[in-house]
Amino acid sequence: MSRSRNYPLTARLTRMNLLVSGAVLLLAALFFFSYDLFSFRQDLIHNLEVEAQIVGDSTVSALTFNDPQSAGATLASLKRSPDVLSAVLDSADHSVFARYGTADGEGAVFHPLAMYDTDRAWPSGTDVLLAHRIVFQGKTVGVLYISARFTEIGQRARQYLLIAFIILVFCMAAALAISSISRRLIAHPITALADTALIVSRDRDYSVRACIRSDSSEIVVLIDAFNTMLSQIQERDAALTRARNELESRVEARTAELQAANRELEAFSYTVAHDLRGPLDAIGGIAFLLTPLLQSASDPQVQSLLEQLKTSSANMGSLIDDLLNFARASTAPIQSAPVNLSSLANRIAAELASSDPTRKVEFQIAETPEVLADAGLMRVVLDNLLRNSWKYTSRHSHGCIEFGAKLAVAGDSGLEKVVYFVRDDGAGFDPARMERLFEPFQRLHDRSEFSGTGIGLATVQRILARQGGTIRAEGRVEHGATFYFTIN
Repeated sequence: MSRSRNYPLTARLTRMNLLVSGAVLLLAALFFFSYDLFSFRQDLIHNLEVEAQIVGDSTVSALTFNDPQSAGATLASLKRSPDVLSAVLDSADHSVFARYGTADGEGAVFHPLAMYDTDRAWPSGTDVLLAHRIVFQGKTVGVLYISARFTEIGQRARQYLLIAFIILVFCMAAALAISSISRRLIAHPITALADTALIVSRDRDYSVRACIRSDSSEIVVLIDAFNTMLSQIQERDAALTRARNELESRVEARTAELQAANRELEAFSYTVAHDLRGPLDAIGGIAFLLTPLLQSASDPQVQSLLEQLKTSSANMGSLIDDLLNFARASTAPIQSAPVNLSSLANRIAAELASSDPTRKVEFQIAETPEVLADAGLMRVVLDNLLRNSWKYTSRHSHGCIEFGAKLAVAGDSGLEKVVYFVRDDGAGFDPARMERLFEPFQRLHDRSEFSGTGIGLATVQRILARQGGTIRAEGRVEHGATFYFTIN
């Protein structure tokens, strides 16, 4: 099957013409050969029947007067026929009256002539046995059996085969000539069209056109349709190239705008860090200095205002820190190195525990494998997640915060991957509002319940995304929360 596909169209057309012509000629020769041999044999049998009638009529007197010698002499006249092998003359009582030729004629007695048959022939290949009833004055006086072998049939067959072979060779030569004309009229234009299509497919050059001359209107229509298709593809390709160039220009312009926006964001971050941090530190310092001076003030409202000033300054400082981390999560360059997340978690847990020694919180930090990541950004990730757990367990008398890792199937790839998690038994969250969890400035708890800016989890998601990781959360109200994240 694969080999036949490799033959070119011209070879296939030539083979097809030769096969069709040869098959038709062979069938015709076989038919005419069979018909001619049958007709020729029938003619020979008919001639033999005529000769049997003549010889039979000549033996009537010998049979009537019981003269076997005269009958034998009459049968001897059959030697003029080269096809006759033997002859047997039976009398009316079915006994052999006279014979001629070889002993093969003795077998004629085993083919009795039917009652109403005058002549009967039993052919077998080139041999034939003929029986002729001899009638005199309405009575059967004998039966003549002649055995013959038609040697001319073999000669005629050989002559016929020779003629058929000559005709076949001549017709095959004519078929080859016709095939060459067919190739020129049909195959060559189609082959040239296929070569053009191959050039177009290989070089992606849709400006090529098929310039093939043909006398066939169907092939002309095919070539025109092919060229029209190439023109349409060329136009679409040019339009696609223009659109791609335009899109690349837009992407470059948009990239430049984003880079400019990032630079502005970095500048804004530095402005926040330097310009806002300075006045805020001054306000905090003034509040600190005013505290001992106003302790003796009799008006309780003054003390309340002073505490509000301190709280607002601290909240403003936290907001500035969160904004700086959020900006850094998008703009800071990634410097990957092996990082031990368990060590980072232990240091952050120690800082949290020392910040409020009265809290009864148990930290369970498991040993986890090192990960290739940015150490500074990963500290921001763990700091946000662990501080959230610390904050949302503050309403419980006892709390438990856990950090660890496990193997899990990642996505649709079916491959196992290390998944890190931070789990607590704190306030948890409503799963129906989970889509807001990682959006900037979105809070799932009221400020009167838990303080915060709503930027921490958005910062975590952005940092992990830049390092090829993901994060998701599970939780229920007052049943704690678990945050699962991956890196790389």
